[in-house]
Amino acid sequence: MDPLARILTIAAVLAVASFGTIGLAQSPAPGVDPALASAVAAVSPQRLREVDERLVAFGTRNTFSDATSTKTRGVFAARDWIASRFRAIAATSGGRMTVALDEYVQTPRRRFPRSAKISSVVATLRGDEPGNRTYVLSSHYDSRNTDDTDPSGDAPGADDNGSAVTCVLEAARVLAPLHFRATIAFATYDAEEQGLYGSAHHAQTLKAAGVDVEGDVNSDIIGASTDWNGLSAPGEVRLHSSPEDDSPSRQLARFSREIGERYVPSMRVVMINRTDRFLRGGDQMSFQEQGFPGIRYTEIYENFDHQHQNVRVENGKQYGDLIQFMDFEYLTRVCRIDVATIASLALGPALVRNVKLLDRTLSNDSTLSWDAVPGAAGYEVVVREPMEAYWRAPVATLSAGVTTVTVRGYPRDNWIFGVRAFDAQGHRGVVAFPTPQR
Repeated sequence: MDPLARILTIAAVLAVASFGTIGLAQSPAPGVDPALASAVAAVSPQRLREVDERLVAFGTRNTFSDATSTKTRGVFAARDWIASRFRAIAATSGGRMTVALDEYVQTPRRRFPRSAKISSVVATLRGDEPGNRTYVLSSHYDSRNTDDTDPSGDAPGADDNGSAVTCVLEAARVLAPLHFRATIAFATYDAEEQGLYGSAHHAQTLKAAGVDVEGDVNSDIIGASTDWNGLSAPGEVRLHSSPEDDSPSRQLARFSREIGERYVPSMRVVMINRTDRFLRGGDQMSFQEQGFPGIRYTEIYENFDHQHQNVRVENGKQYGDLIQFMDFEYLTRVCRIDVATIASLALGPALVRNVKLLDRTLSNDSTLSWDAVPGAAGYEVVVREPMEAYWRAPVATLSAGVTTVTVRGYPRDNWIFGVRAFDAQGHRGVVAFPTPQR
């Protein structure tokens, strides 16, 4: 018999009185939140184009153009314009969004030949719940040509990474008027091209301050759908997370895939079970290094003639990261996935903590326990077989007061388990993976 068709008997573990009596709950069916759907639909391809064209007009956003930046050209000119856009957006938030520069001076080191000021722009939309649970929607605004330390040559950076900066700004615009449980940080980092310096500093700062970062959703190179061989996939986007199958980053990726395809059904999210592409890296890695979950979206096919190239025509071929190679309809769809993901994370309950798979006796039943999540209406226990990529429908739905359960008929040796919280409106949290405990 198919395991999902079995009649499950779910019993509470009553060895400790505080566990209470088992209670089954009826969780709301997963669905589309109307307010969030409206925000997703409000992402505008025309506005994305206008913002990207403005970023390209700065000529270069190379980190080492700091010394030659003017009001119209260079990295600091771009930084000031991005900050001004965030401040205009913050005016629609009812005082809940603040804009700040995350700055420091980076001294010389590998790929960084001289000291330079690193200056990232972060807009923070404060959540309504107590505590500092935070999600980061990130990008990098610096650009480069063939030489990643060239301070003066043109580096338009339309796709790498003007595409994601436009998305972060647009996400902030459509989400700023809404209220969320958790805090959202909209980040545009400097000095990614020389080694993730801007994001590394921000992630370290958040870690040192004790901020509960439950996920970084990073986007980098998300604006084109065709490569140099003419391969095109306008309905697909890559999602990088982690090579570890049940790491926090992989669970975040599973969540984002599910939400993204629900709100943007015209897109297929292709999960790539590596931290990033070969020979490349992104700002999500800075968060992973601090122990925070991090994922990265990237277009499905990249054209390397349009990345990290001096702008030129050679043998009749145009090189350079130019606006003419952008597909703004594609960028709109990917940005809508970003918006749906970060908003769903911040609307929903927190990650379930301290999930344990109890391993006290030999048994074909499986017992799990976890800590209560404030504000949760209940919990779902989900399963998948060891070689399955995604979670199946819940095998147990529990009321908010139940934090220990025995699931009969699903041996812990044969199944992978997870627990997630849900609220009264049907928002789910990210699945938490249990650790064995005798």
